[in-house]
Amino acid sequence: MKALVCLALFLTGCSGPSRGENAAMEEQFTVMRDTMIANQIAARGILDPKVLEAMHAVPRHKFVPEEYSREAYEDYPLPIGEGQTISQPYIVAFMTEILRPRPGQKVLEIGTGSGYQAAILAEMGAEVVTIEILPSLAERAQARLTELGYGRVRVMTGDGYRGYPAEAPYDAIIVTAAPERIPEPLIEQLKVGGRMVVPIGRYTQELKLLRKTADGTTVEDVLPVRFVPMVGEVEK
Repeated sequence: MKALVCLALFLTGCSGPSRGENAAMEEQFTVMRDTMIANQIAARGILDPKVLEAMHAVPRHKFVPEEYSREAYEDYPLPIGEGQTISQPYIVAFMTEILRPRPGQKVLEIGTGSGYQAAILAEMGAEVVTIEILPSLAERAQARLTELGYGRVRVMTGDGYRGYPAEAPYDAIIVTAAPERIPEPLIEQLKVGGRMVVPIGRYTQELKLLRKTADGTTVEDVLPVRFVPMVGEVEK
């Protein structure tokens, strides 16, 4: 279809958006992104400057299908294909803030989706390994991340229930699909002193913050949420 459109434009002597038009569109997206940060994120208590800087730096409209690009900075999730969604911007910022990623830390993400959350973590200086169970989403996310300069993010295709032990232990783990219980392999792969943010539940979900200490783990309920369910081995 794209080839036919290009041929039609060539035959009619027309062209796609000019460089100036593209620049103007990107300026509009920057304004929309600034408004999102001010009204949806900072105004609701997300104050970590590193999180706010990362949310400003990452172009969320590049992580959604083109037909949704104008909605990319609105206060709700959007479909990205395969029955999956990109999370509401506030939730991305909130989970990132309580995870507390720091430059040089190794972070495992379960549920790559569009790659947006991984880009936010990478923008904050984390070394990111992310797992996506759906091959088509994993392939698109890796291509998108590489195109946007986040090629150091490693996207793995597989079942995130078992994490990625080859790179363990991790300073932090973030889960963006909801299991009914915290997967034990993920706890095992978390460093002592590490933090895990994970939504738990099927119909009623609660975002939980797990901290791992030398004496065990503590789990804190932090926010009611709604995520797509985790699938794969966790369902057995």
